[in-house]
Amino acid sequence: MKRKPIVAANWKMNGTLDQAASLVSGLLPLLKNSAGHVQVVVCPPFTALARVSELLKGSAVELGAQNIHWEAQGAFTGEVSGLMLKDFGCRWAIVGHSERRQHFSESDAVIQKKVKAALAAGLNAILCVGETLQQRQADKTWEVIETQLKGGLDGMDAKTAAARLVIAYEPVWAIGTGLNATPAQAQQVHASIRNWLRTRFDGPTADSIRIQYGGSVKPDNAQELMSETDVDGALVGGASLDAKSFASIVESTAQAKEQGCSTH
Repeated sequence: MKRKPIVAANWKMNGTLDQAASLVSGLLPLLKNSAGHVQVVVCPPFTALARVSELLKGSAVELGAQNIHWEAQGAFTGEVSGLMLKDFGCRWAIVGHSERRQHFSESDAVIQKKVKAALAAGLNAILCVGETLQQRQADKTWEVIETQLKGGLDGMDAKTAAARLVIAYEPVWAIGTGLNATPAQAQQVHASIRNWLRTRFDGPTADSIRIQYGGSVKPDNAQELMSETDVDGALVGGASLDAKSFASIVESTAQAKEQGCSTH
C-alpha cells in the first residue's frame, strides 16, 4: 500500500508569539510546491497555538500540539485538554515524546491514557517510541520499543489505528545530539514496528499506518532517510525552527517518495 508521507515540526519550548508568526509566515510560501505530496503538521508551544492557527487558515498545513492531558476537564492545574486543543484548531497531538518520558516521568500507562484522550477529543495521535543509547548498547532496542508500543496502543482497534495513528520512531540518543540513525538502522526498526503492527492488528492496517523517523533530521540527511521503504516521514525538532531548513526537509521527503515510494 502506498502511504502519503507526513512531516511534523516540533518546535518544543521555543518561540514568542512574534517569532512563531514570523516562522509560519516565512514557511508557508516555501511549501507551495511540496504541500500536495506531503502532509505537513506544525506543533508550536501551547502559547502560540491560537496565533499559528489563524496563520494556517486556508493552507494545507495542519496544526498540532506537543502534549495533551488525559482528562477532558477538571482540577488539573497547568494542564491542557484535548477539547481545548481542538478548540484552537488542532488536528494532532504528539504523545509520549522521549523528553516527556525522561523529564516528566511519563509511563506507558500515562501515555496510553493520553493517546485515548487525543482520540476521544477527535484528534489524531503521533505516538513516539525509541530507545536510549544505553538500551541500544545493551541490545535492548526492540524490547524497549515493543513495550512502548504495547503500552501506548493497548485497547486500540484496527480501524482507529489505520485512520488516526502515526508512530514516530525517535532513537533518544539521536535527539538534539547531532547524531542520527543511519538509513539502514532506521529502516530496520521501522520494518520491525510494521511487522509488529501486522501481528497486533492485521496486514492492511499495518501497511496503512505511517511511521515517522525523528532524531536530528536535517536537510542534508532527509532525502536518504526518507528513501527507505518503511520511513514515511519525519518528526523534526531543531531544524523545524528555521523555515528554509524545514521546507527543505519537506521537499526532500516529497522527492524521495515520488522516486521510490508513496502516496496515501
